[in-house]
Amino acid sequence: MAQNFPDEASVTEDCGETLEVHQCEKCGLVQLNSEPVPYYREVIRAAAFSDEMQSFRIKQFSDFVNSFSLQGERILEVGAGQGEYLQLMAKQDVQAFGTEWSDLPIQKNPERIFKCYLDSADCIVPEAPFKAFYCLNFMEHMPDPVSFLQAVHNNITPDGVGLIEVPNFDMVVKQKLFSEFIRDHLFYFTQASLSNLLENNGFEIISCKPVWHDYSLSAIVKKRSSTDLTGLIKDKTQIHQEIKKFTHDYTVQETAIWGAGHQALAVISLLELHQDFSFVVDSATFKQGKFTPASHLKILSPEAIKTHKTKAILIMAASYSDEVARIIRSEYSPDLKVAILRNSGLELV
Repeated sequence: MAQNFPDEASVTEDCGETLEVHQCEKCGLVQLNSEPVPYYREVIRAAAFSDEMQSFRIKQFSDFVNSFSLQGERILEVGAGQGEYLQLMAKQDVQAFGTEWSDLPIQKNPERIFKCYLDSADCIVPEAPFKAFYCLNFMEHMPDPVSFLQAVHNNITPDGVGLIEVPNFDMVVKQKLFSEFIRDHLFYFTQASLSNLLENNGFEIISCKPVWHDYSLSAIVKKRSSTDLTGLIKDKTQIHQEIKKFTHDYTVQETAIWGAGHQALAVISLLELHQDFSFVVDSATFKQGKFTPASHLKILSPEAIKTHKTKAILIMAASYSDEVARIIRSEYSPDLKVAILRNSGLELV
């Protein structure tokens, strides 16, 4: 253990331990088959006191805040330690808060540091939601980084952003640094496996690159937005109105649909076109004599257009629509009103 410094009384009991290194065959993540160290919930770091590291963090935090216009916003450090980096972040004109498990920093700053360990998705931090978060060389200690990331996801705003740093295992492999394997670090992230973990837990990668002499991987992320389906709903309404206009001058018995493919069947069902059309025709003989799912329009052969004295046909045959239109124009009455349903709407042909 990195923090296991035996004293004179216990040094003879310090026998070391064996580490088993495993790799996931699916995602490539490297990890130890070990229990976490007793103090895994606490952040213990000495590097924060380095003048060079402090200069690096100040610029890093400044760039992060300015890139996303975070001035005045609430930002959460997950794993605040003694609050060293909270002070640096607060100088960037933000409201800096932190989570920590050790009692001492909380006692010093109870209004800014909360006793909290994000180990489940339903863990909510006081003052949440936050506009941004950062977590520096802490996630590799966690026995369950998936639950951690889900918890973070639930504690930031829908447009929240984040900065996550972990040791760079790409560099460890390249430089053959076997000494980097320690029991404190349960997970060893490459750029690929870190990105994969973040993306699988609700984040989009803005950037992911080595920093600090290549020893760390630094990922800038944003919370993945829900897919906006308003355009689909608007398009559905527009198409329905165009079809209603197309059939307005005809009785139901005078109208038909050509096409019983999956897209046509979906449109018929979603727009309830069984109220506007009497039947469906399709050239596939195995469909003829059956009914459209849910809407229950009978599927007939193209000859039904003549026998039913159809006056208006809506073609929904996907990539075959133009070919069907040519067949109709060459083999059926020129008085037929014909339209093709295209992505842009109805097109009279």
